[in-house]
Amino acid sequence: MPSIFYAPDQIRIDVEERQTLLNAALSAGIPHTHVCGGHARCSTCRVIVVEGLDNVEPPNEVERALAERLGLPREVRIACQTTVRGPVRVRRLVLDDDDVALVGRMRTSKVDLTPVGEEIRVAILFSDIRGFTPFTEALLPYDVIHVLNRHFEAMGSAVATAGGFINNYMGDGFMALFGVDGKPDAPMRAVRAALGMLSAMQSKMTPYLLATYGRVFDIGIGIHYGEAVVGPIGSFERKAITAIGDAVNFASRIESATKDVGARLLVSEAVHREVAGRVTIGKTARVSVKGKTGEHQLFEVTAASEA
Repeated sequence: MPSIFYAPDQIRIDVEERQTLLNAALSAGIPHTHVCGGHARCSTCRVIVVEGLDNVEPPNEVERALAERLGLPREVRIACQTTVRGPVRVRRLVLDDDDVALVGRMRTSKVDLTPVGEEIRVAILFSDIRGFTPFTEALLPYDVIHVLNRHFEAMGSAVATAGGFINNYMGDGFMALFGVDGKPDAPMRAVRAALGMLSAMQSKMTPYLLATYGRVFDIGIGIHYGEAVVGPIGSFERKAITAIGDAVNFASRIESATKDVGARLLVSEAVHREVAGRVTIGKTARVSVKGKTGEHQLFEVTAASEA
């Protein structure tokens, strides 16, 4: 009799003839997501075949059309349509409401492009994942992209809640801007965003990564406040707001310094002047920053006041 080993549930199921992966999982009490009720009108029941792909029956016409439309790789199957003829090992890919939203969401930027470039004072936040390369060494390509999208969704939510926006993704890192919209207190909003990101790592990402992959990663964040040239950059069809200048480079260097200082969130002296009295400071360090002369005082922020 064919069998399925389901992860991350760690449950083995004997499968009846012509029984789909979804029905087998539900009959065994596995909380397998299937938003459309198992009618192939969504892809929330998708699984990835970790072992035994040759024992999985070829996709039927309905599944093939859905997979082609979504661009799913061969090893990702729609559980409500998939049957097996031998032992297989699969992993559910949509585990909670956040995954459901991520699978089905298509967003457009809500940030209006400024008509021309201008030099303005902005708070610039850089974030980068720590240890992402070793984390992904044993992952399939689908998982790498899914984890990054899940991470960026959680981090982007914290940034947006604080009144900023992510304007540039760089591999497993990104840059976010605060103050482009003219709203006051950009440095404090950037700090609140960073603390929200760290909270999201602890409450959302870390438990999810442990449950799904059995290991975790962390992030480093650097923030600077200064003058930058801000405006829409790109081709006619693909423009995005970006910031250019020494302040941007300095913010990136501050983020890199978190590794040497042993802190998750560092801010420049310019940021510290704006938020002093409203945040809790941990470590302080004077560091030489690549591309800048002399030493620069950096401050670790560990908490902020409620007001």
